[in-house]
Amino acid sequence: MTWLTAEAPFIDWQQGLVTFPEQVQIASEEEADLDPLADLPLSTTNLVPDAKLTPGPIYGMTDAESKALKQHIDEELATGKIRPAPHPQALQKLNDVTHKNVYPLPRQDDLMAKLRHAKMFTKLDLRWGYNNVRIKEGDEWKTAFRTKYGLFEYLVMPFGLTNAPAAFQHFMNDLFRDLIDVTVVIYLDDILIFSEKPEDHPNHVREVLSRLMKNQLFCKLSKCHFHVTTVDYLGIVISPTGFSMDQKKIEAVTSWPQPKTVKQVQAFLGFVNYLRRFIPNFSSVARPLHNLTKKDSPWSWDVLEEQAFQELKALVTKAPVLIHSNPNLPYYLETDASGVAMGAILSQRGEDNRLHPIAFMSKSFSGAEANYDTHDKELLAIIKALEEWRIFLEATDRPIQVFTDHRNLEYWMQARTFNRRHARWRIFLSDFNFEIHYRPGKQSGKPDALSRRSDYIDSPQEPEVMLPSEVFANTSEAELEIVTKIRDKLKEDPSLEPIIQFLTEDADNAPPSIRKAYRDYDWEEDLLWYRGKLVVPDSETLKEQLLREFHDSP
Repeated sequence: MTWLTAEAPFIDWQQGLVTFPEQVQIASEEEADLDPLADLPLSTTNLVPDAKLTPGPIYGMTDAESKALKQHIDEELATGKIRPAPHPQALQKLNDVTHKNVYPLPRQDDLMAKLRHAKMFTKLDLRWGYNNVRIKEGDEWKTAFRTKYGLFEYLVMPFGLTNAPAAFQHFMNDLFRDLIDVTVVIYLDDILIFSEKPEDHPNHVREVLSRLMKNQLFCKLSKCHFHVTTVDYLGIVISPTGFSMDQKKIEAVTSWPQPKTVKQVQAFLGFVNYLRRFIPNFSSVARPLHNLTKKDSPWSWDVLEEQAFQELKALVTKAPVLIHSNPNLPYYLETDASGVAMGAILSQRGEDNRLHPIAFMSKSFSGAEANYDTHDKELLAIIKALEEWRIFLEATDRPIQVFTDHRNLEYWMQARTFNRRHARWRIFLSDFNFEIHYRPGKQSGKPDALSRRSDYIDSPQEPEVMLPSEVFANTSEAELEIVTKIRDKLKEDPSLEPIIQFLTEDADNAPPSIRKAYRDYDWEEDLLWYRGKLVVPDSETLKEQLLREFHDSP
């Protein structure tokens, strides 16, 4: 009865009346189940052409399992969520032959970024989740399932369908479209209402609850939290000061038994991976465990694996509070690259004038990236960090202060000869306002230590700016101007139009002869490439400008 304590209703024992706060309304069983299919949004399950439909097997069950299954079927029949199937078939592996719904689920970092000014929260958890969406009439047979008690089919969207998350997110977004990112963030059936001014919060909550009531959507009161300053949402504890790990997840990691099989290693990594934004250098630390999960890798739990396992546990317990980003303050980015992985930390100054982390990033190099030289790995770490935190770092008013221990990056920016990868990186970097500072490794330490380093605040040294303004003036602006002109002229060159159309629209449906003719072309960064070289449109003025620029350059 913890929910009863939390909501603190007024109880009149003599009259036998319970009065809840205005945000709580108790629905009777009759009201909730009066017509469970009335006005529900529809979900369609489209199958791929020529799909092979085979019935699923019936498995042996224990007495306890049989009892639970029968009880579940009886309850679902009573609420109108399933019915006896009139068709003598039940599909096995329906998800394998279903056209995928590409409606996007929100990114966690996008959701959290909207909460930077929030002071008051209310969390709502919907009852019945996907069951709030009805299967389109005529599609019910596709959800049929066989049991020892008969053949049944769903009238509402069941858990486990490949398109269920996308369909449900679409439904919720339509319902709260004007409130999303204003006073509400939603991930599937988890609703978080937030307010910058506590006095506005009751109205924000009332509006959300009113819409739920109008659409016959009900919340599970025991999982709802009203008017709180700290809330656990999607496994992360959110407060006005920032984000931290849920204590229950920390305890789950620290009490995790030593894995004995590959599947147990995968289960552990899957759990801690959700917390990686709090864990510095996650990929490097976890590499010995990841190596165990590789195909054809022999099982060997030795010193390295045990050390990685224990270090991940320790890092979880030491994870810092991540502060909210503030677009009005400068960002500090420190990156590092080793032989197998890259790491970065994004920070800003807090009210104590010290640097505090916003997030950690750690990624392993792919097969091709692992073969890059040290120079390119260090640069790739910066590229990946800017990509990871683009929603914070793109087009900032104040330059991002990037710290690296690789001096030669300044020579890369001054170079005139680029391979295709470098050209692509250069174009990407043009969207960011940043300055790179060189700090030797012995001065700077590792990225995970950035938030604890005092040398950036207490005894600042004059940094060596690796990309001074004159470098940008001499080497970047003119070339970026040309790239912009190339993009514009590509659209005006009729000889290139069929190639661009093929690459951007018709590649999958084009006949083999067309695919063969254009196989050496690529379309990246809104630019056309032929065998790795940039294609220049047929424009005399553009060609003359290119000749002048590169002829006059040192």
